[in-house]
Amino acid sequence: MGRAAPSLVQIQLGAGADLDGFRAAARSLIAANLPPEAVVFTSGEAADLFGAPVLPEGEPLSLPRAAADLVGLVACHRDPERWALLYRLIWRLTLGEKALLEVMSDPLVHRLAMMGKAIRRDLHKMHAFVRFRRVETAEGERYIAWFEPDNHILAAAAPFFRNRFGALDWTILTPEGRVRWTGGALHYGPPATRDEAPEGDGFEAGWRDYYESTFNPARLNTTAMRAEMPKKYWRNMPETAAIPALVRAATARVGDMMEREPALPVKRNPDRAVAAMQAAGPRSLEQLNRIISASEPLVPGATRAVLGEGPVGAAIAFVGEQPGDQEDLEGRPFIGPAGQLLDRALAEAGIDRASVYLTNAVKHFKFVRRGTRRIHDSPTAGEVKHYRWWLERELDLVRPGLVVAPGATAALALTGTAIPIGRNRGPFRFGERPGFLTVHPSSLLRHPDPEAREEGFAAYCEDMRRIRDLAAA
Repeated sequence: MGRAAPSLVQIQLGAGADLDGFRAAARSLIAANLPPEAVVFTSGEAADLFGAPVLPEGEPLSLPRAAADLVGLVACHRDPERWALLYRLIWRLTLGEKALLEVMSDPLVHRLAMMGKAIRRDLHKMHAFVRFRRVETAEGERYIAWFEPDNHILAAAAPFFRNRFGALDWTILTPEGRVRWTGGALHYGPPATRDEAPEGDGFEAGWRDYYESTFNPARLNTTAMRAEMPKKYWRNMPETAAIPALVRAATARVGDMMEREPALPVKRNPDRAVAAMQAAGPRSLEQLNRIISASEPLVPGATRAVLGEGPVGAAIAFVGEQPGDQEDLEGRPFIGPAGQLLDRALAEAGIDRASVYLTNAVKHFKFVRRGTRRIHDSPTAGEVKHYRWWLERELDLVRPGLVVAPGATAALALTGTAIPIGRNRGPFRFGERPGFLTVHPSSLLRHPDPEAREEGFAAYCEDMRRIRDLAAA
């Protein structure tokens, strides 16, 4: 006779958000047909009360998308009961309660929904309240931040900072662990202490001055301020040092504003404001590219910013519309089908691609997903405007002799207005910059008639020869 099986099975999971461990355990428990009442979940170094269970490996579970998302969120919660609650949810779903998550009156669903909401709130606060400080190390320039999350969210939050600050070498320290982005990868490490983080850097005084200048005493609401920005985070945020004085002076400042006589607003000269922005902006192409790389895509989904490529001082600069699928994946401009057609036309005209500067008006790939494919989606006028300052600064730093705009989007980015390509094809001035308007090579690829496509390519090659001659003049 073998020994009787224990009435309870203990599942040991790792500390923190051990989502992979929980998923594997849930598959095995479902395969063994073990109900929630027969399972005890423990985390970290808890004692083994019942011996290691021998369970089948189990097949991947087919859960509704909303349930899988909720499991991923709640796994980050600090509540020690989270694993038992999640397994109970999975058990009921596999028994046939497919619409369970729609029943918000169900106590289990309600509790898990509140836990998921707490994680979303904690992630939002980490995204909003992490402040990096610049430090010089033997390895070079690094950026370090200290943060104390309420839950186990470090791994869940790290991709946000990777996408937003991908050009920097940064580290986030927390009491539970640390994550560093360097060499194109995230590296996780042991818990940290507050004294490992720098107290400040030279940037913070300017940031504090900016915060004070934008503070509106007439809209002061300390209750809402504390709800959105709890005081536990203030120590890590340079602007909060100014808040007590701003709050104390708010009443007097509002009274002063009301006593002043109404006056017409001062008319500002936009040219001077633009000139000031240019003077304060990045002084090199490398600095500008770091800023672009660290910025979030205006339209979510792009893998990375695709930067310009080519020599500073190039005789010719081509400004495309936006990166395509291949450009987004490889991080280089004009390497997809349209770029290959451009290469053919350049070769026909005797222009060395390595001698020209290639960039795009919009730096991130905008697309719609159809199955596994990512289909190009044209940027709106507002999205082109969003990126226009970057493009202008880029061309100021590259200083090309001739700027070529293939297509209407590039023309819009360079002029600020819609320019019909057909009526204006040929030499064109983009403000102070001599330029040339032509069609985008992708328009040739889309033409359904092979004969017309060949005629269009011949005219496009003739444009390239004219561009070559203009740049050499």
